[in-house]
Amino acid sequence: MFRIAIFLASLLCGSLAAWMTFAWQPAASVDQAAGPVRASTPAIEVLVAAAGLPQGHSLQTVDMRWQSWPEEGLTEEMIVRDSQPDAMARLEGSVVRGGFVAGEPMRDEKLVEGGAGFMAAILPSGKRAVAVRVSAENAAGGFILPDDKVDVIHTTQIAANESGATRPLSRTILSNIRVLAIDQNANGDGSEAVALGKTATLELSPHQVEVVMAAESAGSLSLALRSAEDMDEVDLAASVTSADAKEPPQERVVMLVQSGVAQQVTTRPSTRN
Repeated sequence: MFRIAIFLASLLCGSLAAWMTFAWQPAASVDQAAGPVRASTPAIEVLVAAAGLPQGHSLQTVDMRWQSWPEEGLTEEMIVRDSQPDAMARLEGSVVRGGFVAGEPMRDEKLVEGGAGFMAAILPSGKRAVAVRVSAENAAGGFILPDDKVDVIHTTQIAANESGATRPLSRTILSNIRVLAIDQNANGDGSEAVALGKTATLELSPHQVEVVMAAESAGSLSLALRSAEDMDEVDLAASVTSADAKEPPQERVVMLVQSGVAQQVTTRPSTRN
């Protein structure tokens, strides 16, 4: 009996020692058993707009900040701090050609050097800025704002008959044209519902400039506002020349003989371009 008691006591002491050894094992040993810890990937910083930047704004260093960016989301146009650490100083004084929203990556193609004039800075390469006379009556009641798209309509007087009477003829000579400014206001941020002015500055190609100048000298121009969802570009100017705009087709009177009966018929010019 005494031997059995000694055996049970030894077994109990051994179990207690094993439990204490496992319970007091350092946590680091458990972590090591789980495997090595993966090293963290260095953050990639991209230059972004610190706040909303409107078109024509002159950049200051406070307008920009460095922001961490996922490597898989990088594009060639982004400005990365590792490769261009002095980008803020380089871009300071540049003019914003296209607006930025807060947090949007800065891109060189949306900026121009500060030495250029404002309108020249925001004008795309190959385009011209041309001002035309407008009023509330011929500019959609003043609801046309900078950066809207419009159709340009030319109205002139043509001969109605041989007696010398005339009648108006209107036709669309340009379509989907961007409005750069109304008078001297080129900020189309939506802060104003209407913009009443005496001139509208349009973004035109060199050929479109010739068409508009010829049409304005031989009649009046009106601007028709296009829907924001109807921006499909249609280059009507490709088939309209400056001569067409200056001298619209006239009606003609022809003699039609049918079944031995002669009658005069007036043909109307086509308004399609």
